[in-house]
Amino acid sequence: MTPKPLVEPLPDLLVAPVIRAALAEDLGRAGDVTAQACVPGDAKLTADFAARRGGVVAGLSVIRLALAELDAGVTVEALAADGQAVPAGTTLARVSGNARAILTAERTALNLLGRLCGIATLTQDFVDAVAGTDARITDTRKTTPGLRALEKYAVRCGGGVNHRFGLDDAILIKDNHVAACGSVGEAVRRAKAFAGHLMKVEVEVDSLVQLQEALAHDPDVIMLDNFTLEDMAEAVRTVAGRVILEASGGVTLDTVRAIATTGVDVISVGALTHSAKVLDIGLDAVGT
Repeated sequence: MTPKPLVEPLPDLLVAPVIRAALAEDLGRAGDVTAQACVPGDAKLTADFAARRGGVVAGLSVIRLALAELDAGVTVEALAADGQAVPAGTTLARVSGNARAILTAERTALNLLGRLCGIATLTQDFVDAVAGTDARITDTRKTTPGLRALEKYAVRCGGGVNHRFGLDDAILIKDNHVAACGSVGEAVRRAKAFAGHLMKVEVEVDSLVQLQEALAHDPDVIMLDNFTLEDMAEAVRTVAGRVILEASGGVTLDTVRAIATTGVDVISVGALTHSAKVLDIGLDAVGT
């Protein structure tokens, strides 16, 4: 029986275009000439996608979708689930069918699967680091172009939560917006006047003085950008639960616990998606 995903999987509609683009890039103008030269068209193969090191699974659907683009007859048996922590040596999925299709799809599937599992694994490390506090770990928009939906899904698989997905789903006033408006207060005032009743307004501040100015205009969220731990703790006392406080700026596994203990609500970590190490996953032929 296929293990049940621990995180609601992305619809195929969102993943399939990424798969097609990656396959087209790899196939180039003549297709997989190595498979054509060395592997008979009717040859069969059974192979395992296996984790070379321990980590958190994310993106197993890329295996199925990559193979389906080349041969709908290839079977894929998932042996793990998205969101599951697995030790090194775990077989994530077994595939059986046309050998050419499996070998041609191999690199596309491994590239995406390794990337997504790496993000999920790093996210889980950050989530574990703040365990026992009330802080939640969230991502940013520092994602690979074209892969945002998949990479943010991987963050969820690792136990994190998602920040905004794009420029259109929330207002986030950064330092350059403030410079263009003239002040934090004026930027928040304009944003509140523009926003509909379902759109939240967040503003970035870089000092306790700016924090006070922002509070006077009732934003939904205030981002504390590169605050010291002492100033974060003071900000938490000042706000006293009136708005959500987000800590941001150069957060690492070495610093995230101390940040969480200041009492902030959310810690945004760009490294989840821009610096995650790919999880080493390989494809091993069975019975050879």
